[in-house]
Amino acid sequence: MQESSKVSLSAFERQLVTDANWILTKNRIIEKVYLLFGNLSELYKVEPLLQKLPAEALLSSPKIAKGENYEGLPYVMLDYPRCFGKEDTLAIRTFFWWGNFFSITLQLKGNYLKEYASVIQQNITTTADEELWINTADEEWMHHFRSDNMIRTTEHQQSISDKKILKLAVQCKLEEWDNAETKLTNSFQRLLDLLQEH
Repeated sequence: MQESSKVSLSAFERQLVTDANWILTKNRIIEKVYLLFGNLSELYKVEPLLQKLPAEALLSSPKIAKGENYEGLPYVMLDYPRCFGKEDTLAIRTFFWWGNFFSITLQLKGNYLKEYASVIQQNITTTADEELWINTADEEWMHHFRSDNMIRTTEHQQSISDKKILKLAVQCKLEEWDNAETKLTNSFQRLLDLLQEH
């Protein structure tokens, strides 16, 4: 009979496994993110620039979802507007990633990317926006801001029309929680404004 290897806990792990409060606190924080995203969805829905989007992008109501394992950590996301198709996508995703940041990302693919590529190229070329990031990878479900996924638009050289997927994003630090609603609402308007001819 083979002897089973002993599964032991570190002192820190033992402290956590015997303390239910940290999980209950985590659950309360996630509930507050849901409340924050619910408030944001109501603010997003009344943004006048939404009316300039294709009608089908506004057919679906805002959707909030959560998970426990984006790179091992909990997350919550709000999608609005949201028009996700196999070939064509137009969406704005607001994202909370435990221990990391809030972010808000405009995502375009297929016909929507073709429709908006030139106006976005013009808008990001004429505006040096240090807070605005652009994807370096053609991966729809990567949300981190490391160089294998995102760089600042001020450093970007590739033509937007060459991309298969376009993601433009703004990050908000978790330490700025008290101002997150304002920053994310302003960033939502800024992302929509990138779709407008000026």
